[in-house]
Amino acid sequence: MMIIYRNKIITQSSFFRAVIVPAFLSILLGNVAIAQDRTVPGELSSPYPTVTNLAVEWLINGDDNLNGVVQVKYRSKGSAAWKEAMPLRRIPAGYNNTALKHPTKVAGYNGFGWKNKHSGSIFDLQPGTAYEIKLSLKDPDGGKAEKTIQARTRPIPVYSKNARIIDIAPGVYDTLYTESGTEKRPVVYRCSKGEAVFRFIEARERKWVFLEQLTVKNPAAKGTGIRLTGAENCVVQYCTIRATYGIIAYYPGAINCYISDNTVSADFEWSNEAMGAQGKNIGEGIQLTGSGNVICYNRVAGYRDCISFMEDWEVLSQVCNDIYNNDVEGGLDDGIEADFAFSNCRIMRNRLTNCYVGVSSQPGLGGPTYIVRNVMYNVVHSAFKLKRESRGDVVLHNTVIKSGAGLAGNDTMDHAYFRNNLAFGGPNGGINWGGYGAGQPFAANIISPGKHSSFDYDAVGVYNTPYMALIGDRPFSEVEKNGIERLDFKLTFPGIEFPYPPVPLRKPPVLKVAEGARSEDAGILIPNINDQFSGKAPDCGAYEAGQPVPHYGPRIKN
Repeated sequence: MMIIYRNKIITQSSFFRAVIVPAFLSILLGNVAIAQDRTVPGELSSPYPTVTNLAVEWLINGDDNLNGVVQVKYRSKGSAAWKEAMPLRRIPAGYNNTALKHPTKVAGYNGFGWKNKHSGSIFDLQPGTAYEIKLSLKDPDGGKAEKTIQARTRPIPVYSKNARIIDIAPGVYDTLYTESGTEKRPVVYRCSKGEAVFRFIEARERKWVFLEQLTVKNPAAKGTGIRLTGAENCVVQYCTIRATYGIIAYYPGAINCYISDNTVSADFEWSNEAMGAQGKNIGEGIQLTGSGNVICYNRVAGYRDCISFMEDWEVLSQVCNDIYNNDVEGGLDDGIEADFAFSNCRIMRNRLTNCYVGVSSQPGLGGPTYIVRNVMYNVVHSAFKLKRESRGDVVLHNTVIKSGAGLAGNDTMDHAYFRNNLAFGGPNGGINWGGYGAGQPFAANIISPGKHSSFDYDAVGVYNTPYMALIGDRPFSEVEKNGIERLDFKLTFPGIEFPYPPVPLRKPPVLKVAEGARSEDAGILIPNINDQFSGKAPDCGAYEAGQPVPHYGPRIKN
């Protein structure tokens, strides 16, 4: 039988091959594509518990249209009542091509790639406590699961009378070479009376070592204070360190270390010439790679980067690292550099003053990377440096006051989530601060946010410049349907000086907003983040009305 098809005479068999078979395959493949929108749940884990936070990683297949949701509830084991936490973040599989090639495969990851999953954290838990976590996965395209897992936070590290305590006499020493202990019998190096001063402390590849109330002075050009490279379950607390590289843990990094209540500082010049990646600056305050590390309640000042993760080929799996309640000043490039965070790294309740960049995520590797309730005053270039195709940054309840762009993010990013932030921008003087500048004098200027990013319930304004606010190439009000804009700086922060020009150094003010300010009751409820709000709704910014300001920096040792 002959058939006329597209003005040509062909046989029946040719018509079947040319038309019928492709049509059937198209239908079949179309069904496969639809099936890929259905979620197929996979392995569930809670990696690297820290002292106050727990992570959940739920691998999946499918859900190509990214509309699956995992609701989270939790309770301490044995309690009757469940509490609600933030839903897990939907993390589609990906790979960052801007990174330098890693010499080895990172465990659980393909180089700088990440798997298809839901992932997230539960915050501000009790140390050393067992929790039950109930997860409910629902996908409108198909796929439903209920699971409960158990996880335990780590206790705050303390040593008992069983510890091997080496009480060092006051004096000046060269190098302290430490020895490993065990969980039941850690080794403690301390100076309980007077001051023991060392040039360098070596804790490389050590386990279960406490360094307490010691002083390190090593201001040489490449001078290192304390080395934790390869360390596990080590503690550095109540130490004073003056070194070009304060506390470092290079590749292969540190695991489950606890760095708290230290003063880490170097001399620095706060000038335009010293700012930025190409500026006249040097050194790292606390810098590490690895997972499960806690950096809290430290005072860090005067470094190129004050607190930082490693980058590019120096990175080991950077998962579940916590940076909170630190007092950071004089970060001449970055105050906190959370670059190459894989998942569930948490930067919370830090105070950053006189820094070129507030928090850097350049890039985030899928995420979530949480940036929550940080206070930034006189940050110059950018409050949030989300660059190199950063993915998965969750930016909540931060307060920013700076020259140039207030609520700002550099390009390119995607899967970012901004809620309840409070930001003011202002004049930049037309000066190219630190080689990159302070950004446009806008209330908001999010550059290249990516189609999967979400912005709402933020509050923004400008000081002494015409009002302008953009997210991508769209007006702020068009993107943020519930955002608050055109805030008046003097009515919001009466008595606070706007930090222009950025030089000279400025003292950190208490950035609590005035009673009745428009940013009050303007936020949205985020479970496990702002449940304790007062008034009609949570306030925008780092501080809630009626609640005390957090403690930043070292606490007094009991």
